[in-house]
Amino acid sequence: MKKYRVTVVVQRYGDGIVGGSEAHARQVAERLLPFADVQILTTCAKDYTTWDNFYPEGVEELNGVSIHRFPVIGHRHPDFNQLSDALFANPHSRRQEIDWLHAQGPVSPSLLDAIIRVRHETDAFIFFTYLYYTTALGLRLVPDKALLIPTAHDEKPIYLNIYKSFFHAPRGFIFNTEEERAFIYRLFGNDYIPNEIVGVGVDVPENPSPDRFRKKFGINGPYFLYMGRIVVSKGCQELIEGFQHYQSIHDDKSSLVLLGKTEMEIPKNPGVFYGGFVDEQDKFDAIAGCTAVLVPSRFESLSMIALEAWALEKPVVTTEFCTVVKGMCERSGGGLFYRDSDELAEILHLLISDDSLRQRLGEAGMMFVEQNYTWEKVVEKYRKMIDMVVNEKWA
Repeated sequence: MKKYRVTVVVQRYGDGIVGGSEAHARQVAERLLPFADVQILTTCAKDYTTWDNFYPEGVEELNGVSIHRFPVIGHRHPDFNQLSDALFANPHSRRQEIDWLHAQGPVSPSLLDAIIRVRHETDAFIFFTYLYYTTALGLRLVPDKALLIPTAHDEKPIYLNIYKSFFHAPRGFIFNTEEERAFIYRLFGNDYIPNEIVGVGVDVPENPSPDRFRKKFGINGPYFLYMGRIVVSKGCQELIEGFQHYQSIHDDKSSLVLLGKTEMEIPKNPGVFYGGFVDEQDKFDAIAGCTAVLVPSRFESLSMIALEAWALEKPVVTTEFCTVVKGMCERSGGGLFYRDSDELAEILHLLISDDSLRQRLGEAGMMFVEQNYTWEKVVEKYRKMIDMVVNEKWA
C-alpha cells in the first residue's frame, strides 16, 4: 500500500496524558508510522477538567510523530456540571446546545483553522471522541476525508440534537466494540456508512513482577485491582462500598488496590489501599499479581484495562450495567459480572477460593485478546479504512 498522509485530531495529546481516547490516539498514531506520514492536531491543554493551556503552542515531535498544538481560548465553564443538568432536564434550543458545547471546552478556533489549512495535503483525517468541540466542529470541515472513532456510550450528551446530523457526516467509522456499533446504529440509523470494529492493541512488557509491586507498595496477601480515574462517575464509590460489604461477610484477608488519579475522597479502611498514579511497569506488575481486575464503570466504549488483564491471564469482574464490558466478558469467557453488592461479594469470594476458575477465566481472556486485539490486526484494519477513504472503495 502507498504511504498516505494522515492527520489525527484529538483534544489532548502528550507524554503525561494516559488512559482514555487520548492514549488510544497516541498508540494508533505511533503504530501507523511505518505505513503513513502522521501528524497530530491538538490543543495546548493537559487537564480535561479545566482545559487550561499547559503545553507550549507550536510544533514538537514525540516518538516520531509531529504534534501541532493550538491554544485553548474557551476553557471549561466553572459551572459546567450545573449547566449540563439544566440543559438535559429542560426543553432547550439548538443555540443552547451549541453554547453547552463551548462551555464544555476545549474551544480552539486556531485548531479548526489548521484543519482547513492542511485539508488538501491530508489523505485521511482520524478524529477521536465525538463529544468535544475539536471533533464535533472539526470533523464537519472535512467530512469526505474523515474517519471517526466515536468512543460512544449511552450518556445524556449523545442525545442532543447537535449530534444527530454529525453522526451521518463521517466517511467512515472505526468502532471499539460490537456493542458500541449496535448502539450507534440504533440511535442514528447510520449503518450505511462504511465501518470496522477495531479497538486497540495490547502491549505487555516482558517479565512483569508481582513481587516488585508488592515490595514497592507494601502489599501483602491477595488483592483485587482497580486502575483508572478514581471518581464517582467511574463507579468507584459503589465499588468501595461493595468491597466493604464483601469484607463484612467473608474473612478472605484480601485488599482492594486503587491505582490512578483520584477525584473523590477515599475512605480510610484497612482493606482499601490507594497507590496513586503509577507508570507502565508498576501497572503491569500490579496486574500480574492481582486476583482479578475490577471494572465498575457503567459507561465505557472499550475497557483497555480489561484487555491488559486478559493479556496477563487475569479474570475481569464488571457491573452487569456496563453493556460494553459485560459483552466483552461474555464473548471472551474471561470475566464475571454483578448486579449489586451481594453478588459482587460472592464473586470476589469465589475467585479467592477457586484457583481452577481463575485459571479458566484468565486463559479464555488471553485467547480473546490474541484473536482480536493484537497490534498487527488493529493496524491492518486502520490501513484498510484509510485506503477506503482515499480510493472511495468498500468491499
